[in-house]
Amino acid sequence: MRRRLPLAWLLLGALAFTGCVSMPTSGKVSDAGPTAESTRVTGISIDPRPPQPGASPAEIVQGFLDAMLATPIQTRSAQQFLTSDERGAWSPGQGTIIYGDPNPRIETSGSRVSVYLTDAHRLDARGAWEGALPPAESTLGFTMAQEDGQWRIAAAPDALVVPASWFKDRFAQLSLYFFDPTGRVLVPEPVFVPRGNQLATTLVRDLLQGPSPALSGVERSFFPPGVSPGLSVPVDADGTADVVLTGDASEVSAPGPQALTMMAAQLAWTLRQDPTVSGIRVTLGDRVVQLAGGRTRFTVDDGPEYDPAGYQTSPQLFGLAENGLLVSGQPPTLTPVPGPFGRSAAGLRDVAVDLDGQVVAGVSADGTRILRSRVQASSDGGGDPVTVVDNGRDLLRPAWDVAGRLWVVDNRRRGAQVSYVGGDGQRHRVDVPEVSGGVVRRFLVSRDGSRFVAVVAGESSDRLLVSRIQSDESGVVLGAGPALDLTGADETPMKIRDIAWLTPTSVMVLHQLPEAAQLRTVAVDGSSVAFSGSAVLVADQIEGLVGSPVAGRGTYGLSDETLVGLTGDTPDATLDTPVTTLGYVG
Repeated sequence: MRRRLPLAWLLLGALAFTGCVSMPTSGKVSDAGPTAESTRVTGISIDPRPPQPGASPAEIVQGFLDAMLATPIQTRSAQQFLTSDERGAWSPGQGTIIYGDPNPRIETSGSRVSVYLTDAHRLDARGAWEGALPPAESTLGFTMAQEDGQWRIAAAPDALVVPASWFKDRFAQLSLYFFDPTGRVLVPEPVFVPRGNQLATTLVRDLLQGPSPALSGVERSFFPPGVSPGLSVPVDADGTADVVLTGDASEVSAPGPQALTMMAAQLAWTLRQDPTVSGIRVTLGDRVVQLAGGRTRFTVDDGPEYDPAGYQTSPQLFGLAENGLLVSGQPPTLTPVPGPFGRSAAGLRDVAVDLDGQVVAGVSADGTRILRSRVQASSDGGGDPVTVVDNGRDLLRPAWDVAGRLWVVDNRRRGAQVSYVGGDGQRHRVDVPEVSGGVVRRFLVSRDGSRFVAVVAGESSDRLLVSRIQSDESGVVLGAGPALDLTGADETPMKIRDIAWLTPTSVMVLHQLPEAAQLRTVAVDGSSVAFSGSAVLVADQIEGLVGSPVAGRGTYGLSDETLVGLTGDTPDATLDTPVTTLGYVG
């Protein structure tokens, strides 16, 4: 009999500060990222009051904070609260500080005013998430001075300082697209940008700043160094964005045909997030760029082969049936594959199939070996499984990336060991901070090969960590960067049962509660610590998640032989063949 899961959800808030709980309703998990509609300007207009005659230092600072809430977004109103010297020195474009309580405590001591922020976090100049402000930096200091008999601010923090409630309504989280070191695949880098008519300008300006220096070995840009955008990126009535790039003449003329193609791909993937843009025309110096075929206008759909979720990846689901055979298909029908693992049970407990759907890696029932085989039958009748990892102790389900690397985690007696099997068939160790040496319950590797996400077990609660994978231009992995905790220190301790990709920059997390399961969306940049994507309580048990970063593939909860659609229009399905494990490629 089909075991139906009730679709009565308790939504705990989308893009709400941690701890905010909405009234129970019904629906499905939705990605916290912006839709095309959410990048447009709201009809709200806020015109802040200018400084009032005789205002005290505290009132001037409060007015300054209020003036930064101007809508449409601008800082001219806030500059009125500064001394004439500080107006030229203040640089709010250096970053953004968002804080929880919209009415922070303000104290005055002589010519010094202090503002005490709660739940404060910072973004860099491009809008990339930098995390929580340390307690010492959560108190903002303002130096006051009298000018023409009125108090004004003589020194202010170089940042836009706004409450989270205001920020959420006026900024959207999108991505800047850079390449991996090999130039094989694009890597999305999440940033928060203001919604509105200047979206294309903002995205191009931020893209041309290039990757953060901290991401050296993770991603690269093909734009020449020293190149900068014009004052704006106008979008005409036909949806063509005119991108004018300026800089030193020798640098501007440097890109060759291949570099121009890569630059076009970065622009296409970045600007396709602006719903008003359908095409792009680029001017370098004093000449309009021509791509292959003499095109001077390219579309936002250019560069599909650089998709960070994998180009033309297999849409099939793959799993192990109860009889131990490898099966594949689309819900509700799964059938044995024609290769060796589909003809006879190989004694496997988990499998992972490469992005093309051609090669399968299976973990032996005792967790000590990984066997590799073809999904399809080979033309010569061969293709017997080959052992690629031996002498393991507790091998987890492996993961594939676009480079064909097979990522492996083995929970050994002295802790987890992370490695990958490369194209040379050799196994290479990788030290992942705070993951290697721990007890890993589950892990994912982004298809672009740039992010390693792991659930690390704790005594009362599990941690969700992400580390950036560093490699050279030939694709050799050099190491992994510091781990970023995506869990949040203030969250209620919970065990994590499973994780799955929802988009290239977000994962779905399945928490196990005493009598239910909780699902939530987590952004890979760590911003979900302050902004929760969506948290949903499900009355029945979900045993695992089936997810893909490819838009429209659908995300499921697996319960017995039932697949429960968790996103969008993904329907429920009862599988014809009960399975013990199931997943997309990767």
